[in-house]
Amino acid sequence: MASVFLYHVVGDLTVGKPELVELCETETIETAIRAIGDSTECGIPVWKRRLSLIETSEIRQQRFVGILNSLDIVAFLARQECLDDQDRAMKTPVSEVVVQNNSLLKQVDPATRLIDALEMMKQGVRRLLVPKTKGWKRVSKRFSMFYNGRWLKSLETPNSSTNTLTMNASNLPSSSSPPTIPTDKFCCLSREDVIRFLIGCLGALAPIPLSSISSLGAINPNYSVVDSSLPAIEATQMSPDDPSAVAVVEPGSSDGRHKIIGEISASRLWKCDYLGAAWALANLSAGQFVMGVEDNHHTPRSSLPDFSVDLSSNGGGGYTSFGAGRSMYRGRSAPLTCKVKSSLAAVMAQMLSHRVTHVWVTEDDTEDVLVGVVGYADILATVTKHPANAVLSGS
Repeated sequence: MASVFLYHVVGDLTVGKPELVELCETETIETAIRAIGDSTECGIPVWKRRLSLIETSEIRQQRFVGILNSLDIVAFLARQECLDDQDRAMKTPVSEVVVQNNSLLKQVDPATRLIDALEMMKQGVRRLLVPKTKGWKRVSKRFSMFYNGRWLKSLETPNSSTNTLTMNASNLPSSSSPPTIPTDKFCCLSREDVIRFLIGCLGALAPIPLSSISSLGAINPNYSVVDSSLPAIEATQMSPDDPSAVAVVEPGSSDGRHKIIGEISASRLWKCDYLGAAWALANLSAGQFVMGVEDNHHTPRSSLPDFSVDLSSNGGGGYTSFGAGRSMYRGRSAPLTCKVKSSLAAVMAQMLSHRVTHVWVTEDDTEDVLVGVVGYADILATVTKHPANAVLSGS
């Protein structure tokens, strides 16, 4: 176990994180689309309405509904009744679309060890709700509080110079039942935040980051695929969970291997023209969908996509134009891939630079032949199960 996981706490990752703004389940899909543009992992937590000014962590946990992502929204808008009345569809309450799963978020104390937080995420937690306290802001720096199993500094409260808190590892707050903290301000940590933190600690994880993903066992062979000739809407019927992605494939050879040509995923649809993508999802084959769907990653986060739909042919391949002044189709959008011999560090860098939740893995000697996928969960499992001195850097 790398020492970086033992000597850091969750509070070290919260520096600079913005305060959580809750998206209530009564908000509309249109509002959710705006919020998702500023989210991580292409999704946003959804909450029941708060009924009291003061609430315990247990009540707050009960208010959490689930995480809504861009694929959920596009799949909903692709329903025939939504295509028939798009204005009404955009005003649909989020509660009718979000998949309810109360276990995807957990509140933790800022002093929770990073290793304990990683174990939660390995068990399926995708967001950590962390209180933003003034006291923690004063000392939340790398190795400032917890090192070699001991607290090195005293935590001084803002109102008293004598009230200090000294703890050792055995007295750390329990991750299963965080204490009630007198604050109503929180920030939300995602798995992307953890991976970004780990990128800054590659030396402490050596030689794991430079080892190949195949030697580390990080490649997940269980993934969802849809044949390019099938309707694109069938990808949503597979209910991909983690990652929220379906590979679009073509038969590669007689041995049953597949060649990946694209994907239908929350990452790819993160900043798309939602109504345009919904029409394409409902009317095109999976191959046609991925050959032209516009991910629109360069759209400013603060701007809402143009929801107008122009159903006129553009004369170029029989495709359809969406939105005022821009086409949803712009040629093939290749999936993000790596090779089985790619290093773990390279895959992590790919995920962070492209802001995606996963990278598809292809064979080293055959172009685009799909063998698996590496997602956030796979990386977290890999870096915590391999002792640093047990991995050969030359593997």
